[in-house]
Amino acid sequence: MQPPHLIVSLLQGFYWFDSGLQSYLRARGWPTLTHSQSMVMINVVMGATRPVEIARNLGISRQAVHVTLAQIAQVGILRLQDDPTDRRTKIAVLTELGEPMRRHAQMAVNEMTRRLAERIGQPGLAGLIAACGADWGEPIDFERETLEAETRATA
Repeated sequence: MQPPHLIVSLLQGFYWFDSGLQSYLRARGWPTLTHSQSMVMINVVMGATRPVEIARNLGISRQAVHVTLAQIAQVGILRLQDDPTDRRTKIAVLTELGEPMRRHAQMAVNEMTRRLAERIGQPGLAGLIAACGADWGEPIDFERETLEAETRATA
């Protein structure tokens, strides 16, 4: 049997963390977020607060980000406010409710990381963190490579 492709394993890892995170937060009375809402929240916490940045990071439309941000805002975790550097756009900021939820989310991630080390061993965890945190370089541009190869072939 062929081992799963790396992208599948990475996505499964995200789902594992997100499911544990949602369970941890629900156990403490926080609202449940969808995977999409979690991905948007991760971006906001990491500093991508403009919908266009979030859309670029997630590879989805700005409209989809606006819908997701509006859903999260309805729960009261974040709000949209005028961008102080560009009044034509909004930025997402955590609310007074969102900040303690973020702290609980960080505690959840710390606990899940500790338990993952128990399951796969500290060397396995260290290797996983090192591999995922390494500089992988720019994404591979197969379109450019194909065009360059075609250009060389016709020259």
